Amino acid sequence: MKLSAGAGTAVAAVAIVVGTTYLHGRMTERWSGRNVTGELSHAAALLEGGFPREAGDWRAVEDLKADPQELQRAGAVGYVSRTYRKDEGGPPVAAFVVCATPHHASGHTPDRCYPGAGFEIGETEHRETIVLADGRRAETFSGTFRKSGQTLRVFWTYGVKGDWMAPQIARIALADAAAVYKLYAIVDETSLQPGEGTRACADFLRQCLPSFDAAVARPARAAGDDGGDAGGPA
Repeated sequence: MKLSAGAGTAVAAVAIVVGTTYLHGRMTERWSGRNVTGELSHAAALLEGGFPREAGDWRAVEDLKADPQELQRAGAVGYVSRTYRKDEGGPPVAAFVVCATPHHASGHTPDRCYPGAGFEIGETEHRETIVLADGRRAETFSGTFRKSGQTLRVFWTYGVKGDWMAPQIARIALADAAAVYKLYAIVDETSLQPGEGTRACADFLRQCLPSFDAAVARPARAAGDDGGDAGGPA
């Protein structure tokens, strides 16, 4: 049976609505029967208690307060915000990590929030692959944002079950997770040599992510010994 152009458009529209409804149901765990609130709270507690203050030769030097409105927009259930420095010197790296649902984590990204704060996009976002200290690979986005003569280098990545990824369409790629860690690593590279900010962010993530993943995994192993189940974002 051949459909008219109008009928074909209507069928396509219905398919889109059905597909979107199904995807939204998965993202909000409407049909899964999972205790999303409990899983989010657990993952947030692991973040706030387990994000390392020391990782390799990086040390936390200052805890930073996050803007409550910014946290609300990000849908953050828990967060960590700190400045780190490397023992041998070099530029400091500010780490901002939130625990949120896939819907919130994927919707509030630097290419949206920085322009909203008056920055213009400098270097367009692109993917970087970082070989971590434990041999695994992490995918991140990287880009720069400029305002009033200042240039910020930002790396950002999404963490689920120890995997760190930079998906093209994050909302779809992360839809099966109950909770997601989203991490920003930020360097003010205004006065730095070309590439210096990138190297600092990459080295921080190279050493920090394995330490954090190990901290998240420890409660899971302990619970597993007793026949229970715990851990990070699922």
